[in-house]
Amino acid sequence: MPRSGKPADFTIIRSALPGVDAVEARSDHVFARHSHEQFGVGVMLAGGQTSSSGRGQVEALAGDVITVNPGEVHDGAPLGGAPRAWRMLYLPQPLASATAADLSEGARHEYVFHDPVARHAALAACFHHLYAAVTAHGGGDAANLLREQLLLELLHGLRDDGARSRRTPATAAIAHARAMIDDAPATAWCLADLAGVCGLSRFQLVRQFAGATGLTPHAYLIQRRIEAARALLARGVALADAAAASGFADQSHMTRIFIRTYGVTPGTYAAALA
Repeated sequence: MPRSGKPADFTIIRSALPGVDAVEARSDHVFARHSHEQFGVGVMLAGGQTSSSGRGQVEALAGDVITVNPGEVHDGAPLGGAPRAWRMLYLPQPLASATAADLSEGARHEYVFHDPVARHAALAACFHHLYAAVTAHGGGDAANLLREQLLLELLHGLRDDGARSRRTPATAAIAHARAMIDDAPATAWCLADLAGVCGLSRFQLVRQFAGATGLTPHAYLIQRRIEAARALLARGVALADAAAASGFADQSHMTRIFIRTYGVTPGTYAAALA
């Protein structure tokens, strides 16, 4: 059953596509800078939003398609302070990679959204059809075929074929530091540890890490911890246990970060997926 929660009015729905999260929201919540592990695609239903995206400062109005790539640091605030409403689907990276392979007939396995905001009525309509199909369970093989078809159509229209050539890769040192945090987000990392292993000074690490990822090492660590907690909650792990396993000082610390990042309490998120 869809459930709403505070501080923002969020409805989280278990989708018919494995690993895909469906969210409908109406909120005046101001989101702090954060990123997602998944691809996010949605449509603004009402009001407007301004955000600092990894692809530039953008504004989205009702009817606009909105996207975010995995690891892309962004925030979000309502335009004019009034609540805005939107729907989103969050897609796991392997699903997008498989779609990229299909679209390119096996030539590439990397998928990237092109525009953070697109005013495109046909793509918005495709998203609404996909959202309806994903959140309507049952229907057998025909329904599954429709979902797959709509997903391919939507991602075909939103892809960025030239992204690989335009992206500047992080240095090997920063990639190493990032991998260390990714592999053990619950570890009590300090700048000296990360910088020493990477052969950088602490200042060099902070400056280069922020340049490559959009986040400081500390902010990136917190982001990875909240993503780990979210994954545990989705598997039914208790709130206190998820907080401890993810490296948070306690459940209240996890809750504060969860609300700031996702606009909904971890308890509401867990209950919606139960």
